[in-house]
Order: sequence, then structure tokens, then C-alpha cells
Amino acid sequence: MADRVQCEAALRVLASRLDELARGRRPPRTPDRVISCRIPDLATTFSGHLRDGFLQDIGEGEHPGAQITLTLSSDDLLAVTEGRLSVSTAWASGRLKVDASIRDLLRVRSLL
Repeated sequence: MADRVQCEAALRVLASRLDELARGRRPPRTPDRVISCRIPDLATTFSGHLRDGFLQDIGEGEHPGAQITLTLSSDDLLAVTEGRLSVSTAWASGRLKVDASIRDLLRVRSLL
């Protein structure tokens, strides 16, 4: 089981990948949203703000107004961010749960 420090680092890796996309030729077209990542095996949640394609203000704690919530184990979070587990495989197998409106899900699917 991964720890809180490893999970926060994994989310920061994800944030840096999004930064690269946003700075690229064509930044992703995403709405400004609050994203939460629940990690049940650690009994914690990390949240951040997605603004203009950048994931910012990542910190531990649940944000009550989150429009997008991801739920997965600490090990699966690391596996996804390290490329050992694809998002689609994690989602299809139930290892990743996404709670979002259809519109938000479609808009951010390319970021996941």
C-alpha cells in the first residue's frame, strides 16, 4: 500500500503532465472544475482546481464542491500515474470510479 506522500507526489506528476498539454500547441478545452481524488485505503482525499487545463492547488482534504471525483486505491493511483495501469482498464474493471456529469466526463476524458 502506497502512503499519502507517494499519492500526493503521483497527483503532482499528473498535474505536471497536464501543464505540458496546456502549454503545448493546442491546450485541452476543459471547463474550470474542482477535482477530488478519494483514496479509501488511506482514508483520505486530495483535491485540486482544474483551471485552463492546469491542475493547481493540490492538497489533502475533501473539497465539498467538487464536480469530478475519482476513487481508487493508493496502489492503483500510483500504477495509473506511472503508466503500469491504463485509466480505461482501471475504470472498466471497477478499480477506478468516476463521479462526474456526462458533460464533465466527456470533456476531461482526454486528461485522464
